[in-house]
This record gives sequence, structure tokens and C-alpha cells, in this order.
Amino acid sequence: MPFVFNNNQDIFHIRLKELELQAERIMDPTLKTRPVAIISSPHPNGIIVSLSPEAEEEGLFHGMKVSIVRKMTHGVQLLPYNQSLYSRVNRYVYQTVSMFTPVVEPEGVSGFYLDMNGMRAIRGHVQNTGLSIIQRIQEQTSLSGMVGISVNKLVSRIVTSVVPETIHEVQGGDEAQFLSPLKPPVLPTVKEKPVCRLLRFLWVEHVSHIQSMAGQPNEFRTFFGMYALQLSREAKGQDSSIVKPPQLRDHILEQTILPEDTNDDNILHAVVKDLAEQVAFKLRKRRQVADKVKLEVHYTDGHQRHRTGKINGIDDMSVIAVCRRLFDKANERRNRVRTILIDASDFRPHVDQANLFMTEKSRNMAVSKAVEKVRLKYGVRSLQTADVFQALGRI
Repeated sequence: MPFVFNNNQDIFHIRLKELELQAERIMDPTLKTRPVAIISSPHPNGIIVSLSPEAEEEGLFHGMKVSIVRKMTHGVQLLPYNQSLYSRVNRYVYQTVSMFTPVVEPEGVSGFYLDMNGMRAIRGHVQNTGLSIIQRIQEQTSLSGMVGISVNKLVSRIVTSVVPETIHEVQGGDEAQFLSPLKPPVLPTVKEKPVCRLLRFLWVEHVSHIQSMAGQPNEFRTFFGMYALQLSREAKGQDSSIVKPPQLRDHILEQTILPEDTNDDNILHAVVKDLAEQVAFKLRKRRQVADKVKLEVHYTDGHQRHRTGKINGIDDMSVIAVCRRLFDKANERRNRVRTILIDASDFRPHVDQANLFMTEKSRNMAVSKAVEKVRLKYGVRSLQTADVFQALGRI
């Protein structure tokens, strides 16, 4: 079934540039003129995730390791990543932009897609509406932002990443022309390593070159294989995805952001075991199993892999076995790992199987419940197995 691309939509992308830095400066006005960098972790392998223009003048840049920052300069104030603060700010901005349309999709901590279809008759010209949104955010939160406007999510997001103006609109039908002079990395599929390497090998410097290559479909497929169709569509500025408001979803989410990126299997397996025990602990409290569990592995280079499965038992060993199996399937790259995440959902009641004899599963459940009593009293991580304690103590 062919995709249908609608050139009569109004899709906004709101970007709050360097939101983390803006939030920190609002909380502490003394930071407003000082060189500041927000870091993922104080560990030497932590990286800069947000920084001020003053810090850029010192030679710092996004992704720079903390160990290098400390060698280069002592005049830049390094602040730890404050997830709680940024999440609160994000929720407040979400509430603000939702006053303009009910169809809002958050993108990370600092971006929002708005479906403004049908709003022209109510609010007038889209650029005036965009300006009103930015002004309202400024009034409500003191945050500054920018708006990209186009007929789809892809182009509106690219607008806010490359155009320095507060508001910029790409008219329907002009998507390919807008993209043609830009560098290929603005296209999502170019982040795939095979595509990136091939474009470098072919000395492709602008999206216009990809557009020209896509004009020869057979050769294009030969070069890019499974990525050809999506890359061709992106280069033309075509995107059929819709703006999806967040849905209230009943799920259990546990994740660990490693203070030091690693590919040490002992450490990674210990982290998976620790996360699985926390998931099992919560499943027992609910007396439910999960018909869907997703394990994600996020790597240092920004790529990620995931696998999905089911959790049919609620004792620690059953959940650990499932999560360990998913991790081993997902962790197919040898790059260092930054984050491991387990997300369980689609719950149903757990049914205890009555048995006159002590089986291995019932023994595992008895052990899990004994451990649970300690953790309920002293905290989830108050009792750990030796391998988890040893490995987590190393990161």
C-alpha cells in the first residue's frame, strides 16, 4: 500500500534550545553571564550535554568528555544533569503549548510537535500563531524557543535544528528545495552507520546529491539496500508519521545510566540483574505478570538496540532469566554501553500454581519473598547478591 503525503497540513516543531542550561540559569540567576556546562556525570567519561555560549568560547563543545574539560579549563562551572528539574520544566511547557492545540507530542526533554490542522480558521496565520506560542512560553516559564513550521514532522524538526530564526515556515511543496543545500546528517536515516559510511565513501556532501541519486531507483537500491526507500523519502522531505499525544500507559520502567560507559560483560550482566530484580519486586507487589517486556541498550555513539519478550513468573530468577536473554540478543554491537532500560507492560493477574511438593520455582519464589521482606523494610537496594554488589561498586 503506497504512502500518502499530505501537503495541506500545519505541523509545528517547538525547540527550546539548551533547555537544561536555560533551566539552571532561571533557578540560579548568577549563572547568566558565566561559562557553564551541564554534564551527564562527574565521572571522567561523562560528557557535556548542554553548554553556554561563554563555555563555547572557552573551546568546549557538546559531547566533550569531562576528563578533557578539566584539563582544558578551570573557569567553566560544571553542573550535574538534573533530570528532576528538566522533567518538571518539560511538563510545564507541555501544559502551556497544549493551550493552543490538544494534539501535542513531546520529543525528548526540549522539543514538542504540534498538530495545528484546522487551527488557521480559529487562530489566523500560522506564523502569528507560532509567535504567540513562543511568547506564551516566555511569559509562563522565562524560556526562549523557536518554531519550525511545515507539512510534516520531519521537515519542521529539521527547520528548528538548522535555521537560527525564531520562526521559519517551509511551504508545502518546497520541502525538497529547502533540504537540498543541507548536510546529509540532518536526515534520520543517515545516522545509520552503513548509510553514513557509504555517503562518506561517495563524497556526498549535500542532500541535493542524495536527491539526484534517488532519481535512479535501481542504482539507489543497489547502493543503500534496505535503507534506500526511507532515505529517498527523507531526502525529498516526505514523512507520513502523525503527531501522537502521550498516552497514559500502565507500565513498570527501570533504567540505569552508567556513570562510565563500558562493554564489560560482567558489569553489564550485573546491571541487567539489578534492574530485573527491581521489576520482579514491583510485579510481586502488583501480583501480576507482563505480557510485554522491552529491554533497550543505548550505546555511547547514540545508537540503540532493543528486544521484546514476556514475563510469565514473578520470582526474581524467572524475571532475571527473561531479561538476561533479551539483553544478550539486543547487545549485538561491541560499542560501549551508556544506558540499559527495562519496560514492562500489558499486565495480567499472576496465578499461583498450588503444589504439594516444593519445586524449583516455588523455592525461587520463597527466596524472593524473603528478600522482599528485607527490601520493603530497608529499601530495594538494601540487599544485593555478591556479583551485583561487586560489579555496581566498580561503576
